Amino acid sequence: MTDTREVREHFPADGATPVVEMTGISILFPGVKALDDVSFRLFPGEVHSLMGENGAGKSTLIKALTGVYPIDSGTIVVDGQPVSFTGPAAAQAAGISTVYQEVNLLPNLSVAENILLGREPRRFGGIDGRAMRRRAAELLEGLNLDIDPGSLLGSHSLAIQQLVAIARAINVDSKVLILDEPTSSLDADEVAELFRVIRSLRDSGVAILFVSHFLDQIYEITNRLTVLRNGRLVGEYLTTELLRIDLVQKMIGKELTTLDEIGERAHADAVTADRPADYARAEGLGRKGAIEPFDLVIGEGEVIGLAGLLGSGRTELARILGGIDRADSGQLDIAGARTRLRSPRQAISRRIAYSSENRRSEGIIDDLTVRENIVLALQADRGWFRPIPKKRREELAQSYIQTLNIRPANPDALVRNLSGGNQQKVLLARWLAIAPRLLILDEPTRGIDIGAKAEIQKLVYTLAENGMSVVFISAELEEVLRLSHRVVVLRDRRLVADLENDGLTVDALLALIADGSVDDEAPLAPLGESS
Repeated sequence: MTDTREVREHFPADGATPVVEMTGISILFPGVKALDDVSFRLFPGEVHSLMGENGAGKSTLIKALTGVYPIDSGTIVVDGQPVSFTGPAAAQAAGISTVYQEVNLLPNLSVAENILLGREPRRFGGIDGRAMRRRAAELLEGLNLDIDPGSLLGSHSLAIQQLVAIARAINVDSKVLILDEPTSSLDADEVAELFRVIRSLRDSGVAILFVSHFLDQIYEITNRLTVLRNGRLVGEYLTTELLRIDLVQKMIGKELTTLDEIGERAHADAVTADRPADYARAEGLGRKGAIEPFDLVIGEGEVIGLAGLLGSGRTELARILGGIDRADSGQLDIAGARTRLRSPRQAISRRIAYSSENRRSEGIIDDLTVRENIVLALQADRGWFRPIPKKRREELAQSYIQTLNIRPANPDALVRNLSGGNQQKVLLARWLAIAPRLLILDEPTRGIDIGAKAEIQKLVYTLAENGMSVVFISAELEEVLRLSHRVVVLRDRRLVADLENDGLTVDALLALIADGSVDDEAPLAPLGESS
């Protein structure tokens, strides 16, 4: 948790003037009041977090501030002046820059070209490449980043690309920097480097709005936080003066049934149940350059958690099981029958559903409605010349909207207007509609709030209780341990351990993920043996 003295030092003094002050903001969408009389303050030299469940109004408030959405009532004041931005460019001209979760840069251009794109220094009617690289180097040096301005952006890690995006944002003398889920795809070392840059910017007087669903990070980096619920303001708090459990309760408006209870139930079931019948069995399955040959057995009604660092092979293993990528070695048996998956459609026909970690580009279709997104896989399985009857489409949509608590509960709403958590629920509904027997979920709770996360985790537990086999991938090891009957560990694109989840600890998994060593104190139970 952040040291109280540090928060006090950077918390605005009495009488300080906010750089941003939003008062009485209301925004109406067709059939829903997205924001209802919300107020928000942001001071120079602080890191402030906007908290709330998916659908609470966080994204809408940020889009109101940056000119993406017009407001129906209320006022926005920046640097003491009332403003009414006509779009993000106008907000940026006023010193408000945003770095989004998906890095919106051009990997085929150099670091310098990305930082100064559209603002290139010119000489004799053309771009002055030398001046551009010099200016980019100055910006990077100001952030204490040792990055070659002439290097290709695509050659760098996602974390470096995030930092380049920040360098681009501050190139316009930003007073306000909005970071939207900047850590969702970063490992611990990369998060630490990002936080170093954030603290440096904060100390230079930049006001930073940090959006994240990782509570540990919120309590480490932020000075204050504002909580929204159902489009309304709950309150504004000093981070160190609000206990985590109190924050969660304010976000969801009720006491939370702890997620650990899900894990306790799952583990109790695993201890008392007999070994389930095999549903899927892979032997020597692999793909050159993606994942080395592996053996894996998935039982009926069993949740298999995949643990490992980014690049360890988790997603590559899942894509082969889901028919997205073809295996070039080994064999796969599904329900006792030899199976060769050559395409996602073949996997669907065998009732195997794969939900990608990249729901934006490989999942939801922005321009379709909630209903159309939900029935998409089922329609593809039937064939486009056998359309699902309208009544059946309506029944499916309403059923999953109610079961998964998708908000707003409007099947005709465009899915792009839903929050991240509700988009994830729509994607889950799509795959559940085909009645899968094996459901592969790659980071299904990444970037969503704790309330939606709890709902999805409970859903996974319930599906397994009812006989569905689940492969579950998450970068959060606590989540993997909470839900899984067995945990499969991957490292360097190899399956290195397959363990019963009976007494497993995060420390034990970390030791395996790091270098394969195991602390004698940390309980490990190889498959088929007691711990």
